[in-house]
Amino acid sequence: MRILGICSSPKGSRSTTLRLVQAALEGAGENGAETELVDLCQLDIKYCNACQTCFKTGKCVHKDDFQGLYEKILMADGLILGSPNYFHTVTAQLKTLIDRMADAVHCQLLTGKYCCSLATGGSNYDQVTGYLDSLMVNFGAFVTGSAGAEMSKGPRALEEGERKARDLGRALVKDIRTKCDYAEQRKVQEGIRSHFKELVRMNKDNWEHEYEHWNSINWR
Repeated sequence: MRILGICSSPKGSRSTTLRLVQAALEGAGENGAETELVDLCQLDIKYCNACQTCFKTGKCVHKDDFQGLYEKILMADGLILGSPNYFHTVTAQLKTLIDRMADAVHCQLLTGKYCCSLATGGSNYDQVTGYLDSLMVNFGAFVTGSAGAEMSKGPRALEEGERKARDLGRALVKDIRTKCDYAEQRKVQEGIRSHFKELVRMNKDNWEHEYEHWNSINWR
């Protein structure tokens, strides 16, 4: 079982978000998962230019670090996404990664995976975790849960956030092992899946790769 943790804070080793992601990975590792941490801000990932080449060919025109990370995401059984709250949303680095994954959402390539989100902020870290949780459901993944730290409440908030993140890492592994079914999330996913199947059908002459993908799985 592979769990990939992605931290998108630009603060490096000084990052409180990093501490939460590390705690979640520790919890997952304690329950037997193979874990890996990615510092997103150390990678060169260019902006999506909306050329739609990936829809047609399955490959991106940019030659950067995205493809290597994308392959790790697709190979992972579970994902842990962490970001500080920057003006009510994720950091630019994480948003750039998300924007490059348009082909993945069209093809619902995170189906069968489990995810959790972590965030820090002076207040309202749940603006970030709520966004990430909704996004992962849109990509086809189940969301085990989220945790965070409201730093305006002092050092104990971070300590409590780390404890919750460690528990969340353990819960993520349990969900993967038991193939936990979140009925409410699945209902949302079914609607999203139908939407993207119709979208790809409408664009089959231009989005050849995506049309072939859905054909290969019999439009299930």
